[in-house]
Parts: sequence; structure tokens; C-alpha cells
Amino acid sequence: MFDNKIVLAGVKPTGKPHLGNYLGAIKPAIALGHRALAQGGSHYMFIADYHAINAEKNPAVLNEMLKEIACIYLAAGLDPKESVFYRQSDIHEIPEITTILYAYTPKGFMNKAHAYKAAVDKNREAGKPDDDGINMGLYTYPTLMAADILTFNTDIVPVGKDQVQHVEIARDIAGAINAHYNRDLLRLPEYYIDENVAVVPGVDGRKMSKSYGNVIPLFEDDAAIKKAVFSIKTDSRPLEEPKDPEEILVYQIYKAIASPAELQEMGDGLRQGKLGYGHIKNMLLDAVIAEVKDAREKYNYYMAHFAEVEGMLEDGAAKARPIAKETLKRLKDAVFGR
Repeated sequence: MFDNKIVLAGVKPTGKPHLGNYLGAIKPAIALGHRALAQGGSHYMFIADYHAINAEKNPAVLNEMLKEIACIYLAAGLDPKESVFYRQSDIHEIPEITTILYAYTPKGFMNKAHAYKAAVDKNREAGKPDDDGINMGLYTYPTLMAADILTFNTDIVPVGKDQVQHVEIARDIAGAINAHYNRDLLRLPEYYIDENVAVVPGVDGRKMSKSYGNVIPLFEDDAAIKKAVFSIKTDSRPLEEPKDPEEILVYQIYKAIASPAELQEMGDGLRQGKLGYGHIKNMLLDAVIAEVKDAREKYNYYMAHFAEVEGMLEDGAAKARPIAKETLKRLKDAVFGR
């Protein structure tokens, strides 16, 4: 599927990721990039800082979030020598391409966009005017995202199910431009959903999320990870009582991180009444610490030596900008009849 294809993914900084982000988004995204590169394709990974300013206006907070997300992806295995790794705001052509795309984007697309509709629904639930607190960055978010995608002649965009709409909007905009000028000015991207990506439960059983306060931290010290793991909800059944592993929250989280043999061991122990909740929480704790140990060390190194990361991002932008310039020139030549 990825033979000689251009694969592009973006990540919006939202604060320190947790174990659920790491296992369900960060590692799969990097693995998919490796897969594309191994099949002769190209991999673009960018930090979506223009998107981030819609929600975060404090420069100090924003800058720290940008640093954290860059260091996390590098620590998790992204290779900037193989993948094109850059900041969105370093590609100066993207805002200009976005402006051109606006002229071919029906307003109705923006009205139907999930992020805008969710914000409106939230306002209505709170008894506020529909557009209260909604800025134009949020409203036109899908057009900027279309520019992110179309600028680099992207073939495939890996997304979650809730982001399919963004790729479809990018396709529709590109199709409208191609049809208007009767030539293939922009490549029509496809979305890719990895059905095997884990949705990791939080310590309370809901999806792991910072907004729920139910996360297992990623790069904090072992004591903080232990505190979170041992707060996972359990019942009062004694050790010797056989239990269905699928009903045990610790086991459900363990599935996202354990090897098949380790999972089998925990499952058999629960079914046979040989493992209690203290035992399985310690098994999960060991697995989490083993999983994040190397990445945590790399993350701490990059955070302490961020000048190196800046150099990597600048190198990535230097690789990306010639492609962006070509796309912008192609569009301007067609639009202005040059």
C-alpha cells in the first residue's frame, strides 16, 4: 500500500502526552512512517503549531508544549535523517497556499466541520451564543489542514476515524481546483486508518485522557507511574476467586503494552485464581517502566539539549520548503494566468 507513496502526518501540541497517547498514537505513527520509508516512499511529520494557537495564546506555555512534542517524537524513534520533520510555521508557503484554497472552499464545508460543530454544541449546552469564543482559526481549521496535506503532494494521510473528514475536505478542495483549471494541479490524498491501533483505557475505565484526569504519565519518574498504576479501579474479590480477565481494568490496559506470552500469563493467573490485584498491578507497572525507560532517557536528553532539536527542525524545513515552493508556484501560475 505504501510503495513509493508520500505519507504525511501532523501532530498538534497539547501538553505532555500520557501512556495512552504513546501507545495509541505516537508509536503507531512512527511505525507507519518507518513502513512507508521501507517501501520506497517518503514520510513527512510536522508539528502543527499554527493549529495550536487557536487554543493556546500564552507564548511561554505554547513554546514549552512545542518543545515537549518535538522531543517526545524523537525519543519514541522518529529519525529526522529519514523522515522530513518540521514545524508547520517554518514553511512560509503554507499560509499563502491556504489563502488560495479559501477561494475554492465552500463555506458550508466549514459549517459542517467537526471541531466547529463541537464548539457550537458546547456553547448551546452552556446557554451561550453559537459562536461565543470561536475564532476564525478554529472555524477555518480544515482549510489550513488541507494546505498542510496538499502542499507536499501527499498520497496517504494516517488518521483516526474522527479525522477522516479533514482528508475528505482536502480531496474536495483539490478536486474543485483541478476541475476548474482542467488539469491536475493538486494530488488527491487518501486517508488511512490503522484498525489495530490500541485505545488504552484510563485508570477509571474511561478512555485515557488528560481531560478526565485518569492518565498514566509517560515520562515522569517511576514513583509517579506507580502511583497512577496502583490507583486503577479494582473490586474486592479475593485472590483465590477465579476472574474473567476481560472484566479486569488492569488486564485491559496491560493488553496495550504486554507481549502475547505476558498477557497469557496474567490471563491464566486471573482465571485460575493465582494472581491478585496487587500482583497484576505490579506486572503492569514493570511493563510500563520497561516500555518507557529508553524513551524517557532520550526525551530528557533532548529537552536539555533543545538546540540540537532546533537544528533537526530547521533541516527538515530546508528539505520541505522546495516542494512547498513548487506547489505554490504551480497554483499561482494557474490562478493568475502566468
